[in-house]
Amino acid sequence: MADRLQPVLAGIVTALVGFASSFTVVLAGLRAVGADDAQAASGLLAVCVAAGACAVWLGLRHRLPMAIAWSTPGAALLVATGPVPGGWPAAVGAFLVAGVLIVAAGLIPALSRAVGAIPAPVAAAMLAGVLLPLCTAPVRALVEVPRLAGPVVLVWLLLHRFARRWAVPGALAVAAVAIALTSPGPGPGGLHLAPAVAFTRPTWTVAAVVGLALPLFLVTMAAQNVPGMAVLAGYGYRAPLGSALRVTGLATALGAPAGGHAVNLAAITAALAAGPDAHPDPDRRWIASVTAGIGLALLGLGAGAATALVLLSPPILVEAVAGLALLAALAGAVSAAVAAPETREAAVVTFVVTAAGISLLGIGGAFWGLVAGWAMVLLFRRRPTSGGPGPTGTAPDRSVSPGPAPGAPAEEPGPAAPARAG
Repeated sequence: MADRLQPVLAGIVTALVGFASSFTVVLAGLRAVGADDAQAASGLLAVCVAAGACAVWLGLRHRLPMAIAWSTPGAALLVATGPVPGGWPAAVGAFLVAGVLIVAAGLIPALSRAVGAIPAPVAAAMLAGVLLPLCTAPVRALVEVPRLAGPVVLVWLLLHRFARRWAVPGALAVAAVAIALTSPGPGPGGLHLAPAVAFTRPTWTVAAVVGLALPLFLVTMAAQNVPGMAVLAGYGYRAPLGSALRVTGLATALGAPAGGHAVNLAAITAALAAGPDAHPDPDRRWIASVTAGIGLALLGLGAGAATALVLLSPPILVEAVAGLALLAALAGAVSAAVAAPETREAAVVTFVVTAAGISLLGIGGAFWGLVAGWAMVLLFRRRPTSGGPGPTGTAPDRSVSPGPAPGAPAEEPGPAAPARAG
């Protein structure tokens, strides 16, 4: 009996950790690009249901633990981008375009290769620049609301040391208690706590497509789908990337009118469903990912209550919890960005331009950071000489070949078992 329950319990833990650790990032991102409270709650519900449906379908279809999540780096990108020309309808249109691009990447191998051709340090630096503003929020919160932020950060530190996977959920629980004790009155009256979908007719502007849809597609591919595949490979699974991209891209496009920004392969939480803790038998671990999908969809029914909690708290406190959730991703992105000496300056330029948060021609900083970094790579690229190092004594530049995925998960996968095809 315990043997049968083990993957189910692992799936429940995966869903709880995945939801509690970053739903504040999703709500902050949706509100940053123009969603009102009801639309933000609808968007959170949409990505929960879309991710859950994808996890159930892929798990049953391929009998592999293909955990699915919303794009947390993508939500951080929304925070960094801010309002787009055309407002919330244009943001919804950008979400739909990003979903179509993910589907196209699953149908057209050349498009996947084009994404892989982006220099890995540049992609990692773009992600780091996107994450930096949110990751500084805990420091600002300690200065602005020390009585609320202090216990949150302290609990995060203690749990990060002794029970790492529960660090962010624990910090969120402490924040919720602090909010309940200090809230001056009842909850916001204009928000329905029951599940509600708010549909928005999408519109399209060049600035939103170039400045939001394209970076959202790139960061979702580079910081979620690629590391997600790496985690599965680390546990010996040869997962069908094309199928995952088609299913998650279609779910993203369908969820966009309801406010969902993007769903994709899980990265960090993927290890909870694919590792030996889910089940000793690797062929039984898909049950954990399917259970996690069902659990995430059910947790989405509480999107209204989650949004109400966010509205009751000081904005900086919510951002602080989100920043704590993203620190590991920032560390991984910075490490990947500066690892290669030959592309280090290009990565730093990408990071600085992206983190500056500039908006030029209505297009956000993530796009311009990517452009600036790639231009630096091409401008200072050394031509390799045949049969040896270049004229300066350095090895031939391989900066444009796909490298380790930026923002790779902190967990270290175990030794790879023989590959299991999907």
